[in-house]
Amino acid sequence: MSGPVSVRIHGRIAIAEVDHPPVNALSHGVRAGLMEAVERVDASPELDALVIICAGRTFFSGADIKEFGKPPQSPQLPQLIDRLESAAKPVVAAIHGKALGGGLELALGCHARVALSSARIGLPEVKLGLVPGAGGTQRLPRLVGFAAAVPIVAEGGEVPAPKALAMGALDAVVDTDLEAAAIAHAQALVAGGAPLRRTRDLPAPAADAALVEETRKSLARKKRGHSAPQAAIDAILLAQEFPFEEALRRENALCHELMQGAQSKALRHLFAAEREVARVPGLEGVAPRSVSTVGVVGTGTMGAGIVQAFANAGFTVIAVASSEEKASAAMARIGKAYAGLVARGSLSQDESDRRVARISVSAELAALAGADLVVESITEDLARKQALFATLGAVTRPGAILASNTSYLDIDTLAAASGRPADVCGMHFFNPANVMRLLENVRASATATDVLATLMDTGKRIGKLPIMSGVCEGFVVNRLLAKRSREGFFMLEEGATPGQIDKVLTGFGFPMGPYALSDLAGIDLQYAARQVRMAGLTEREKSADFVDQLYALGRYGQKTGAGWYRYGEDRKPQPDPAIAELLAAHAAARGITQRSVGDQEVLERCLYAMVNEGAKLLGEGIVARPHEVDIAMVNAIGWPDTTGGPLWWADATGLPAVRDAMLRYAAIAGDEYWMPAPLIERLVAEGKGFYG
Repeated sequence: MSGPVSVRIHGRIAIAEVDHPPVNALSHGVRAGLMEAVERVDASPELDALVIICAGRTFFSGADIKEFGKPPQSPQLPQLIDRLESAAKPVVAAIHGKALGGGLELALGCHARVALSSARIGLPEVKLGLVPGAGGTQRLPRLVGFAAAVPIVAEGGEVPAPKALAMGALDAVVDTDLEAAAIAHAQALVAGGAPLRRTRDLPAPAADAALVEETRKSLARKKRGHSAPQAAIDAILLAQEFPFEEALRRENALCHELMQGAQSKALRHLFAAEREVARVPGLEGVAPRSVSTVGVVGTGTMGAGIVQAFANAGFTVIAVASSEEKASAAMARIGKAYAGLVARGSLSQDESDRRVARISVSAELAALAGADLVVESITEDLARKQALFATLGAVTRPGAILASNTSYLDIDTLAAASGRPADVCGMHFFNPANVMRLLENVRASATATDVLATLMDTGKRIGKLPIMSGVCEGFVVNRLLAKRSREGFFMLEEGATPGQIDKVLTGFGFPMGPYALSDLAGIDLQYAARQVRMAGLTEREKSADFVDQLYALGRYGQKTGAGWYRYGEDRKPQPDPAIAELLAAHAAARGITQRSVGDQEVLERCLYAMVNEGAKLLGEGIVARPHEVDIAMVNAIGWPDTTGGPLWWADATGLPAVRDAMLRYAAIAGDEYWMPAPLIERLVAEGKGFYG
């Protein structure tokens, strides 16, 4: 056979090996090759069984997402699975790596499944706004039971092979020589002579009404606004009402209906965008520098999180504090953080000990002499950072990369101070740095290309989702977020309330509103960030000094029991009449006549301001593509993933309508804040969107 599927013979067993890198997606060529293989085995008197195995690092990872939305080509996946299940001779799936989505559905249609102990299985379609469309919701419950199948289908998590074996999804698990084990299993089925077990012929397990209700409520909380998880439960329940073939048809129809919907299109866009942002233009073929030892300067909350992020990934880490006392205190905090993970059962004591052992602390910058990468995370003070980079440029070895975790400051200035600007860049983590997935890597004007390649490579090694940004105030996330904050403050002056703005934005899908979030993070921190940016603010932005007022009153948020809201022991935000008085007094003192600000205006001004700034980032060349903006905002501030990110959402809303609204708001807040970006004007004139 030609193409991605080859067949070789071991005695009387045919082995169909699929080699379709990188993840053996079930493309048309794979499906056609497997269909030909099963037909050949069934027709040959010299062959007794078929083993399906994959080359490379994984079993089938799922359907080929490149084929979504295109005319279907026969055999489609349900046809292939039906043919495998109907085969007159045993078909055994040999699973290594991951069997996900359509890959697991194919395995469920085989007569037996053998897996390496390191393998994992799952049906992650809900993460793309879909449900399984090739029998997964009907076959899996028949093998593992209703209660075990519901979370796998509706939440999209992965199950380790040993657990999958215990559940009944697998027939055998081995530690080595998967192919030999699968052949032996096939031979045993032939020798046993028993009727083949076809999953479709097993009885559908009875539904647990209480479990269904509980799961629906849980999913509504955890996946607020997502339709696919609820649809996944609907699909599982089809088995209670319809014969297998009819349930299969309805499952497939539900999958295709969701595929045409806005949510799935947005989630699939983000899935593809994550892979796109990893391919930075201009870095093709550029080899990264070797990084094994990392220095972190600054051991506050952010610095300690960065230390943990690198130690968790196996790097040797040298943490440098400003004094021996602070160094010792930092190590104690980091040790306590790991102990907490052990106590909660999310980390073994042995692994905790290994991570702690990778970390050393010092009060001397000279300790960084052998570091391959140094990440600076000290106070946002330009003069202090310049002095630090001048010292780092002298004490670190030639070729060591010097990165700043600054949120706003000019990295080109720090690069110049270092004396070796080609080695200087930004690595902007988000708090908590050991948890938050997004990493903004920042290229300064003189940063070497192999440094940029190293940033992207290292970001992936520590489990982050790295994007590349150029130098500007706030980079991507904070630059866009500042515009939302600006409009929020302006609307508070004009008559909106914090509770209204928070309600509108959480109603759109954000996990928290900006004022509840400000209280959680600490208004004292927001005040400090505002002081750093003060020189660059307009007069009206300076005048909308609510943060300054709250700070002066000692209302730092939850930590003091009062901020934008007041808090009791339950830490739940409650409206505070004192804030209403503060807002009214502010408006009166500045001669602003307040009005009723509608919810639609709140939504549009908060969101369109970010869209406009994202367009400016693209137009200025700060980011290469709209993908970086969407990925950044979804992963850093919780922009609802079901909308695809601000620029994808703007396209779906209609860029002409977005532009026209900006012009309307220019009449309210001024051209200085609302003139549409030149890129938006050009795209509207050309009848295009950010994505074409």
